[in-house]
Formats: sequence, structure tokens, C-alpha cells
Amino acid sequence: MKYLGLAYFTPEKLAAMSPDDVKELRSQCPALDQQMQATGKVLISASLGDLENWRTLHPRGGKTHVTDGPYTESKEVVGGLFVIEADSSDEALRIASMHPAATLGEAGGWAVELIPLDFYLAR
Repeated sequence: MKYLGLAYFTPEKLAAMSPDDVKELRSQCPALDQQMQATGKVLISASLGDLENWRTLHPRGGKTHVTDGPYTESKEVVGGLFVIEADSSDEALRIASMHPAATLGEAGGWAVELIPLDFYLAR
């Protein structure tokens, strides 16, 4: 079964942290990402770009309209994603728990949402 992991952060909480604290937090991420990749179950993993460069496309009046920024009206923002292939939901949870947003970054409002995928299109 394949699972989508969405890594969230809270921009206001992250902005409230000192630059040194943010740098220290982010410096811990590569080792955790490597640990996750070492399972051999991660199909894709990516951090998303700066919010200022996001665009949202949505239908209105029969046309596609483009707006700046994320579309959702929430305090948390998706900052990264990953797709894993696991033999069970327990294995998927074990692998997802290695992601930096699941293990550290509480001060920045980090979290991971793990979602089973109904289908997956391979290259």
C-alpha cells in the first residue's frame, strides 16, 4: 500500500523563533531524512518552495483563475511531502515517524499527516 505524508508547519510559530534556533532545527533534518530514505520504502520526498512563490488554480465561471499563495485558510501550511510504500499501516507509521516534522520542530508547529493512497500512477 502507498501512503502520502504531508509535513506541516505553522509560519507564525516558525517566524517567532530566533534565526539561530531555526538554523539549529533545520540542521537536524538531513540526518532524519537519510534515516527515512535508508528504509528503501520512500518513493519520493520533497520540501516545498517559499510561500511567496505559490500559485493556486481554481475554477470560476467556466475559466481557470490563478491567485497568489496557498489556497487553504488554515494556520498550518504544507511544507513538504513524501510517498512511501509499506507492507502495513504500522510500517507506514514507523517510517513516517522518522520524518523531521514528526520528531522535532514542536516550536515551529511541525506535524505530519499520513494518508493512504487509493491509487498511484507510476512513471
